[in-house]
Amino acid sequence: MSVESTYEFLVVLLMATIVLELVARRLHLPPAAALIIGGIVLALTPGVPAIKIDPEMVMLIFLPPLLMSGAYFTVWYDFKKHFAEIASLALGAVIFTTLTVGSVFHLLLPGLPWAVGFALGAIVSPPDAVAAGAVLERLHLPSRISALLQGESLVNDASGLVLLRVAVAATLTGTFSISEALGSFSWVAIGGVLVGLIVGWSGVWVIRRLRDSELIITATLLLAASSYIGAERLNSSGVLSTVTTGLILGFHQHETFSASTRVRAQAFWKAMVFLLESLVFIFVGLSLRGVLDRISGVGQGIGDLIIPVSAVVFTVILARFVWLLGTGALKRVLLFRRFRSGEPSSIKTTTIMSWAGMRGVVTLTGALSLPEQMPGRDIVLIAAFAVIIVTVLVQGTTLGPLATLLKLASPDEEQQLRDNEASAWRRVAEAQYRAIQKRSQKEDGSEMHPRLLEQYRHRAQVAAQYEADRDMHEGIKVDHFRAVLEALQAGRAEILRMHRAGEIHDRVLQDLEHELDLQEIAAENRL
Repeated sequence: MSVESTYEFLVVLLMATIVLELVARRLHLPPAAALIIGGIVLALTPGVPAIKIDPEMVMLIFLPPLLMSGAYFTVWYDFKKHFAEIASLALGAVIFTTLTVGSVFHLLLPGLPWAVGFALGAIVSPPDAVAAGAVLERLHLPSRISALLQGESLVNDASGLVLLRVAVAATLTGTFSISEALGSFSWVAIGGVLVGLIVGWSGVWVIRRLRDSELIITATLLLAASSYIGAERLNSSGVLSTVTTGLILGFHQHETFSASTRVRAQAFWKAMVFLLESLVFIFVGLSLRGVLDRISGVGQGIGDLIIPVSAVVFTVILARFVWLLGTGALKRVLLFRRFRSGEPSSIKTTTIMSWAGMRGVVTLTGALSLPEQMPGRDIVLIAAFAVIIVTVLVQGTTLGPLATLLKLASPDEEQQLRDNEASAWRRVAEAQYRAIQKRSQKEDGSEMHPRLLEQYRHRAQVAAQYEADRDMHEGIKVDHFRAVLEALQAGRAEILRMHRAGEIHDRVLQDLEHELDLQEIAAENRL
């Protein structure tokens, strides 16, 4: 296609993402599933140009900002608290799945080298951060499960990509060295984290010296790309580097970013992630045409591929369940013998976490990046695409109903969160009142800001009353903030009227509207 045709087709895809998003909401489907189905329909529509996906370009353009966003909004406390379990999934489960899939693949297709099966296992072993985030965003799972799934999806790509690199090298050279593999993995992991630490801390230092929100938001986008590219140039993990940078920025955002910058940055990143995720999943669907062409080009027919491909899909799903079940049993034994602290995973938790192993862009790009001369490349690509389709369309669409069926929502946890919120608001109000009280008092004992002092005294009293009896004051609170929102809407209408009448300048309109926006956000969050 020409440059003009490519641009027009991209615009059509972006328009399709909006339509498919609306369809997904109407049908209560995960957006990822609707987007992949939409991409498949486009791929099979006559006249739609064939899309050839460059795996390196997809990884470079799409992965850094998506990883940065996921890490930036990660709950740092939960990530650190459950790091051992996250590492078990990101490393142990990936290796176990790779070995299991490789063994099953070689058993069914003994004519291909062992390393080909292990390459396929490495490709399909890591659940995808993009796919997991797109599905988990709309679910209300217990905090521990969400922390484990999100943390795993952020760091497991590095394990899968390293294993893929080792398997491909073993296939092409016919040799394999455990020491070289361990050395490669150590450098990829340690080097990626080190680069991420350097870029992250440097980014915080720079951002603290910037004043404009536009520059700060642009800097965060550039930090994602710089961290990924820098690590990849050193043959270490761009994934771990970007995640580390994102964790550092997310941890320091509260004292580094102003409230205005945070509001704008969140809006920017939300739109950016939506566009990138939508295009990624549509590209996955569009790649079906290339897969169908490869099926017709391989020596085996479709009937011959059904059994090995189905076996791979089944093994991927089962291996994750077996690993979680096994590690859960081991944890129970250790807890029983008091070798470690914590709580064992229930069968409900194990089931939902096993079913949440969606694959996506990393699996697709990993398969597409295989060398052309690698034996069995077409079969590997077909199997990888099948894993993506089944895990996203089947597991992704049924994950919500399964969580509801298993009744995983914890009433105690929800109650604790509400208690913490009420207590936090009370303490915030008391701190504000003390600050105003100290600032307002003159040397002669009189008050400099009596009305402001009374306002914050009233806030502290109301917050204490609400904490003591939330049920009685809930209706009063809701009515209060609805009245605030009505007042804000009236103020917005008035400044718009003045602006259109030529009574105020554009700059004044922007400043006043921004202040009203911040107040509206605060009021809406209290409803």
